[in-house]
Amino acid sequence: KQWYQRRVAITAGMIKVATFLVLLAVTSGCTIQVIDDDLQNSYNSLEERLDEVEKDLAWQALHAAAAAACRGSVASGGTGPWGNAVLAKEASNTCDNICGATDFNICDADISIQGMPGKATSYGQRLGHYYNYGCSAVGNSNVLFDEVQAEDDAILTGSNPWYFRFCCCRKA
Repeated sequence: KQWYQRRVAITAGMIKVATFLVLLAVTSGCTIQVIDDDLQNSYNSLEERLDEVEKDLAWQALHAAAAAACRGSVASGGTGPWGNAVLAKEASNTCDNICGATDFNICDADISIQGMPGKATSYGQRLGHYYNYGCSAVGNSNVLFDEVQAEDDAILTGSNPWYFRFCCCRKA
């Protein structure tokens, strides 16, 4: 919601700037078309940046949810003297292998999660999905569940309506 409020505030600011520039153009004899083109280019650039921020925040929210799901998938909540790790799950590999190739070499879980957009409107409404495949099996190898291979905007466009998969890893 905060990004939306920022977007509204920025748009309102752009309208004020546009009004000022039109008044300036009229009083100084400049052509409005040049200012209008510059303003449009600035607005387009701002829109592109806001779209990137929106995607980044959506991915960050998914990653935070994955960390919470990993913590909840382990009876101990995660152990060891170091922070544990959430890694993207490669569709054709096991989490035992993925974790084993890093400093976080022990797999605790292979999770799949997806959250639905928007605010809940009822108590029986399905807000998300989750699954734990276990560390030693490839599990569902659908490439759409592989975040690394997904399009940057897949989290916003709904091209993956079910899951993204993650490995829950810790150091030995």
